[in-house]
Amino acid sequence: MNKQSAISAQFDAEVVIVGGGPVGMGLAIELGQRGVRTIVVERYPQPQPIPKGQNLTQRTMEHFHFWGAEKELRAARTIPPSYGIGGLTAYGTLLGPHSYDWLQRDLVKPYYFTSNERLPQYATEAVLRRRVAELPSVQTLYGWDAEAVTQDASGVSVTIGEREGSGRRVLRSAYAVGSDGARSLVREHAGITQTRTDHDRMMVLLVFKSHELHRLLECYPGKSYYNVLQPALKGYWKFFGRVDLGSTWFFHAPVPPGTTKDNFDFAAYLREAVGAEFDVEFEHIGFWDLRFMLADNYREGRIFVAGDAAHSHPPYGGYGVNSGLEDARNLGWKLAATLQGWGGERLLDSYDAERRPVFGSTIRDFIAKSIDADREFLDAYDPARDQAAFEAAWQARAQGAVGEVHAFEPHYEGSTVVCGSEGRVSSAKGSHRFDARAGHHLAPAAQASGKNIYDELGAGFTLLVMGGPASAVEAFREAAVELSLPLSIVMADSGDETARYAAKLVLVRPDQFVAWAADAASPDDARRVLAVASGQG
Repeated sequence: MNKQSAISAQFDAEVVIVGGGPVGMGLAIELGQRGVRTIVVERYPQPQPIPKGQNLTQRTMEHFHFWGAEKELRAARTIPPSYGIGGLTAYGTLLGPHSYDWLQRDLVKPYYFTSNERLPQYATEAVLRRRVAELPSVQTLYGWDAEAVTQDASGVSVTIGEREGSGRRVLRSAYAVGSDGARSLVREHAGITQTRTDHDRMMVLLVFKSHELHRLLECYPGKSYYNVLQPALKGYWKFFGRVDLGSTWFFHAPVPPGTTKDNFDFAAYLREAVGAEFDVEFEHIGFWDLRFMLADNYREGRIFVAGDAAHSHPPYGGYGVNSGLEDARNLGWKLAATLQGWGGERLLDSYDAERRPVFGSTIRDFIAKSIDADREFLDAYDPARDQAAFEAAWQARAQGAVGEVHAFEPHYEGSTVVCGSEGRVSSAKGSHRFDARAGHHLAPAAQASGKNIYDELGAGFTLLVMGGPASAVEAFREAAVELSLPLSIVMADSGDETARYAAKLVLVRPDQFVAWAADAASPDDARRVLAVASGQG
């Protein structure tokens, strides 16, 4: 009996996931495709129809490609493809004279294998649920709540109860993952503390119908979301987003403390942000507190947190759901490797070491920085006071929006399972490049054969060979056997885009990040590189 079979025999599942939103379902697919017995506990029988987490980046769509759900997800979109995930920033009102394109993520498309996408989170969840249902190793328990989570030296016990019934069960697993939101029960019961930054803002989320608003904003073709900067809001936004094309919208913005559904004129608030009258029919009015939260660790023994249970922030810039799905991808292959016996002791710890600094940087270098920069701009410039100075600063901001897209490049340069990480730091701030760099996402490369390198990547590690001594390739092959690692070897075509990798040998992880790149390797080098990348070194 191998290690995975022995573990599996002791438990109801090898991994129990609490929370079946996009992050939990993405993790379940990652595990299920790797043959890991998984149970997902999700309180809602159906996805909740609140339009959030709409903007899916090119990197996120790579996950859906490898999860076998890309085609289905694109078919589920509610807005025509001509309306991408690009947005617009306006000063004063949406229909005022000052605006520029914002977060044009299509600018970095050449560095990713897939293009971006936009659809409401509930539509994404529906696609993920259908894909999960196709995986025999994954069991879903919809309509159940987690009530308690405890762990001991050999496993985790998750007590669950039916939301609409009296059923109660205790699930036993080798590991448990909490993807159960910002108020995570799993995080609390695991004793994982969090650092919170309260920006002292009460926010409203409105979902409404308006055909006239669609007609008013036809002056901005192809835009899917719009944020309005106003001096009185001190850097916080009034934010509009399309749910479909022509009728349904969502909106979030600060509101005064003590605001309720009944004591505030939300229709007037919307119209003031747009700068025009239009019809409004509300479908949902809800409130939330604007704050940043980062768990102080993503792992406590056999329990992990991911997505909003590990980190949360204002929905500025579409970083949330994309970061959560990257958590799922990062943690999934590492859990599978550990359960299957080829992941070393350091591999599971690398989940925290890689993902937590990246989100800390996302907060610090992008979201909070954006709020602070907007506040400083609004304090310093006013077109009524100095039109010329305002116009010059506004144009500079438009160029900065382009720079932000290029600079958001999460990487794991400081990871313990990346070669050459000494003295380096993992961060969300980097640069998009085609050369293969240890700790960075692998750029795609078309080959002379017509295939892209991404078409040939294996489910485990992949060694890309663009030349170099045959002895180096054989050294990796032998080291992989010795370490019991799954390793695919891809002999890339010569004279194609793979030359951009600027290395003859590139080791790619199961999540398409580069673990190591060089022109040659001795037998000792090959063994060391694979041992480090798998947490065995």
